[in-house]
Amino acid sequence: MDFVDYYKTLGVDKNASADDIKKAYRKLARKLHPDLNPNDKEAHRKFQQINEANEVLSDPEKRKKYDQYGENWKHAEQYEQAKQQRGAQGFGRRGFGEDPFEHYTYSSGDDSEFSDFFESLFGGGGRRSRAKYRGQDYSAELHLSLTDAYKTHKQTLNINGKQVRITIPAGVENGQVIRLKGYGSEGANGGPNGDLLITFVIKNDTSFKRDGNDLYKNEDIDLYTAVLGGEKTVETMDGKIKLKVNPYTQNGAKIRLKGKGFPVYKKEDEFGDLYITWNVKLPTHLTDKQKQLFTELSKL
Repeated sequence: MDFVDYYKTLGVDKNASADDIKKAYRKLARKLHPDLNPNDKEAHRKFQQINEANEVLSDPEKRKKYDQYGENWKHAEQYEQAKQQRGAQGFGRRGFGEDPFEHYTYSSGDDSEFSDFFESLFGGGGRRSRAKYRGQDYSAELHLSLTDAYKTHKQTLNINGKQVRITIPAGVENGQVIRLKGYGSEGANGGPNGDLLITFVIKNDTSFKRDGNDLYKNEDIDLYTAVLGGEKTVETMDGKIKLKVNPYTQNGAKIRLKGKGFPVYKKEDEFGDLYITWNVKLPTHLTDKQKQLFTELSKL
């Protein structure tokens, strides 16, 4: 597999801040999401790439290894261990201080080449040592509805023939990736297993629009309620509530319901806000009497 530059994948500079990386990922995730490109295989491939890039660059430790070792960042620890061990043994006729690794090429795609590389470092014949290295990560999608994502719940996944029950915290976002350690491919020579990276695909099955932890909704009110004031019962994610409508409410006026939005991921009892926009509906059919009254009002 060709080397993929994670910075170019997200369209950010190598000096980009964590916030810059987060914003770039969210922008691309909205554009390339499979729900918006159901028949576009290239968009689906790029969506997987940006998830992979975000997984590495949003983690300070992984990003540090990636910046130092590039495509071989997953093997950074083995590299350092091998370098220290070989440095202690000496490299024969090489000059003191010369980097013994500069003449070797790493391969992240071919596991056998990587093992042979370390074997060549630690000597041949009966003294040959085989390096342990981590298995590859697996990627999968988990589809949820917005209603499901609103509450913490459990789901059972079939992973390589094993039934694994996981807890999904309330507040997960569309395109968010979580890691299940040890559920990837097996490691080699006694190395640890890879991980399973799950990307959440969340379909909106409600009348709300979600933006982060905040929710938005339009509610209709009639002309008379808008002018004279009154009450309106509206649906929230956790049930119905009755709201007061102030007299002279204008079309497009907004109200904020604090704490009635979406739950904050992994923060118990913390919620975003719900914003209601009033949509004033004009009457479409008037009786003669109503027309007469409106005419009288217009002359006052």
